[in-house]
Amino acid sequence: MKKFLNCKIDLSKEVFIPRIETEFWVKKAIKEIQNYITLYRYKKLKILDVFAGSGCIGIAILKNIKKSKVDFVDVDKRAIEQIKINLKLNKISPNRFKIIKSNIFEKIKGKYDFIFANPPYVAKERLSEVQESVKKFEPKISWYGGRGGLTYIKKFLKEAKDYLKENGIIFMEIDPLQREDIERILKKQSYKKFEFYKDQFKKVRWAKIEN
Repeated sequence: MKKFLNCKIDLSKEVFIPRIETEFWVKKAIKEIQNYITLYRYKKLKILDVFAGSGCIGIAILKNIKKSKVDFVDVDKRAIEQIKINLKLNKISPNRFKIIKSNIFEKIKGKYDFIFANPPYVAKERLSEVQESVKKFEPKISWYGGRGGLTYIKKFLKEAKDYLKENGIIFMEIDPLQREDIERILKKQSYKKFEFYKDQFKKVRWAKIEN
């Protein structure tokens, strides 16, 4: 069991373990969304948590943003089971979420106000730096990102804008060393506005991307 913001996260299915860096930026993103609700008087928010893993990001959103509905997406069967467990554990009402087993956007329909993504981004070139405990206990599918760590990020960013509402926003975790590559991808995919932010350890850790 792990705490993530004010949520209890069970990890019995041996999915990716939530990191404190993720908790840091998700807290910031939630605060930003709360400000948007006040500013633009959103009636209800439709949010996507893709590469959802344990479901920690989407559950934190549901617990902290009352006017939200979250679709959880993961391709791994264990993650799907884990998300179900954690939604029950945190007493989330069934009418506030949907769980979809999908390879990124493959089975997704409709558009979202916000998309949260914590894709697998460990680069092939940096495998030697990965802790043995991660290799042993966390599914490779949840952290290994192929060459440059960009395999899933490229695919995700190529399609994501088609699933964003007008003025929609993507919040995405990255490896600090990927900033320049991701900037190139974003420009190539014609995203109009994006910014990179640092985590509590002063490393570039997440991007805010606007459609």
